[in-house]
Amino acid sequence: MTAFAWKGRNQRGELMTGVVDATTDGAVADQLFANGITPIEVGYAGSVVAEKAVDQPAWLKALTEVPVKELDALMFSRQMYTLQRAGVPILRALAGLESSTDKPAMRALLADVRSSLDQGKDMATALSRHPTVFGSFYIAMMQVGEMTGHMAEVFLRLAEHMELEMDTRARIKQAMRYPTMVLSAIGIAIVIINVFVIPIFAKVFAGFHAELPLMTKILLGFSAFMVQSWPMLLAGFAAAFYGVKTYIATTEGRYRWDRLKLKLPIMGPIILKATLSRFARSFALSSASGVPISQALTVVALTVDNAFIGSRIELMRDGVERGESITRCAVTTGVFTPIVLQMLAVGEETGELDSLLTEVAHMYERETDYALKGLSAAIEPILLTVVGGMVLVLALGVFLPLWNLGQAAMGKG
Repeated sequence: MTAFAWKGRNQRGELMTGVVDATTDGAVADQLFANGITPIEVGYAGSVVAEKAVDQPAWLKALTEVPVKELDALMFSRQMYTLQRAGVPILRALAGLESSTDKPAMRALLADVRSSLDQGKDMATALSRHPTVFGSFYIAMMQVGEMTGHMAEVFLRLAEHMELEMDTRARIKQAMRYPTMVLSAIGIAIVIINVFVIPIFAKVFAGFHAELPLMTKILLGFSAFMVQSWPMLLAGFAAAFYGVKTYIATTEGRYRWDRLKLKLPIMGPIILKATLSRFARSFALSSASGVPISQALTVVALTVDNAFIGSRIELMRDGVERGESITRCAVTTGVFTPIVLQMLAVGEETGELDSLLTEVAHMYERETDYALKGLSAAIEPILLTVVGGMVLVLALGVFLPLWNLGQAAMGKG
């Protein structure tokens, strides 16, 4: 098979482009005619014809084109659910969505998916060509929907799942906005004070030729170090940031960082609750859709967005494959709370695992919501302590010597 780029017009005279896999350009033309498209140009994907098939150069397109985001995938799932429930065929539904979207990246994605379906591939395989938009969980659910014939229901469940995920992340970002702004302001204030303010006081103190307190000496020394070595400090911060980011991108670094996040003083319990909620909902959705338990655990391990807990879920899967119960495997992981373990045990005994896990997901979502609402109140004392410490250090190091010198001058007078 060779990738061919084509340009043609549909029955309404609209210009269409795309890329298909075929043996010859004649096969591409036959396929286009069969789909009601009159080909204008057909060529290899890397040829001049392929370059003409786009409206702008590839480098300019990469810089200016807005990529497909999670919200686009959510809207796609909602729209496909509505169209499937109405009995619209998949190819016709994709063609309608492609013509109605105003985002070029999404239009190209839909055209590629429709082209893959035209070639006889299934929906899961067509969507798997875009792993940055449709993850492993999405693809696995598509496979289940195609096997069971319940595509509309799968699209609806995926849309609801993605909506909850986006809502949780949005609430976490909203709760962290205020502390981030305060800490950023503190950092900027420290730089301004040490670079511009304290050097002025240093000249004043030097003119008095008086013995300075220890705190003042420390402040003056740190300020002089920042003024003289700011290029080194800037390069050091940049190197440290790049090094940490590179290390976290590795498998071991991601594992250690995700494990550390669960131990953070205030955010750790919130992250754990949100992760367990994601696990319970994903597992319940997979179980209710008929996915085998071992396969469901493999997919859920990728959707919890935490490498540490994901590795523990993989250990659960290995235990289940050896014939052990889900509850016993969950106990050995050491990451699940007693309420989750109780629900798993009852679900295994009654055969209502999916419904009980859904209840667990609802419970943790409510607890996460309450914790996020109180996050700002929990962080405010820490921020006030930091600001108070800064004011105290400045008062002792800068204003106390001035006060002493003023008192001495008044006494002398």
